[in-house]
Amino acid sequence: MTQPCNRRSALLLASIALGALLAACTTPPVQPPTQPPTASTPAATTPPVKYQTAQWADLPGASDTDVLGGFNAWRAGCQKLSRNAVWAPVCTDAAQVPQDPGAVRSFMQNRLQPWALQNPDGSQNGLITGYYEPIYPGSQSKTSKATIPVFGVPDDLIIVALDDLYPELKGKRVRGKLVGRKLVPYPDAATINDKGVTAPVLAWLQDPMDLQFLQIQGSGRVRLPDGSQLRIAYADQNGRPYKPIGRWLVEQGQLKSGEVSMQAIRAWATANPQRIPDLLGSNPSYVFFRTLPPSSEGPQGAMGVPLTAEYSTAIDPRAVPLGSLVWLASTRPDNRQPLNRPLAAQDTGGAIAGTVRADLFWGTGDAAGELAGRTKQQGRIWLLWPKNAPLPGAGNMAPQ
Repeated sequence: MTQPCNRRSALLLASIALGALLAACTTPPVQPPTQPPTASTPAATTPPVKYQTAQWADLPGASDTDVLGGFNAWRAGCQKLSRNAVWAPVCTDAAQVPQDPGAVRSFMQNRLQPWALQNPDGSQNGLITGYYEPIYPGSQSKTSKATIPVFGVPDDLIIVALDDLYPELKGKRVRGKLVGRKLVPYPDAATINDKGVTAPVLAWLQDPMDLQFLQIQGSGRVRLPDGSQLRIAYADQNGRPYKPIGRWLVEQGQLKSGEVSMQAIRAWATANPQRIPDLLGSNPSYVFFRTLPPSSEGPQGAMGVPLTAEYSTAIDPRAVPLGSLVWLASTRPDNRQPLNRPLAAQDTGGAIAGTVRADLFWGTGDAAGELAGRTKQQGRIWLLWPKNAPLPGAGNMAPQ
């Protein structure tokens, strides 16, 4: 049973005093773990983000289609920015811009200032990866083939808002469960896979690797026997840190670092079915889901806005506030041709940490999955920030 805030805060203080530090999670999909500070330890500081002023002429050119695509994806999220003093006037004016590439370019150049994102060492290249919305075969009832449960949020999962105690940790959450009067860490993925949890089962999948990739992507669809599809999305997480299963395969000597991709991981699992529990258990993080209405638009990112294929991206909100417009300069994973375009920063992710870092949403289905699985390029990113507005600091300019 969920506890009132003051009760949960007391439980948290007791658990801290006993040394039971839990991992924190902020926004979906799975976020980087954050250890809560003890009462006598100040919160860790984040290195300041480096922005270097740039000119529009510094940005590589993009096609008319890409300019419109990125701008429209960003504008679709403007409703979420309506209470943000920095973005509200820009969004108001953006609503009047016609569907004309020249008009869009003129608007961006008149209202937005490009800032080159820099790594702590001053370099400007970073990792660009991809993700997608998978579709996996399954059922809403357990069958001889569909035996892998997709869990909703467990009844005994307790969430504590750390900013009840530490205002500087706004948005941070600790997850655990009550054992008697003590708040303890929630079971890890290996335990949940083995023993299950007290939670609703939203669907049943046929392959444990499908569930793992569904958790990594953060949302997806289950193709039911009658041909219809059940849409599911991230709802919560067990509070354990996310550890890439590809890293475990490298540590085990099963793959080389440069070989790791979604396709390579699945091929290894197919060839080594007896070792799948060890592979899955190497990532202690476990994601719980919720269903979406059948008529809902694309999968929703952390911003609560439907993602747009090839024009929405996940970023580290400490460097790029959610809802911002960015400009990407990279290459495509399928033919290495230039991939230059504006993108809407509408999502976050556990592995998306760092200033020059982006995870491009490729869309839904197998073709998008093929691109997402192979996206591992270097690239540059410019933040397109409203002119004459103070630069963001530590993500505090996110939409309200």
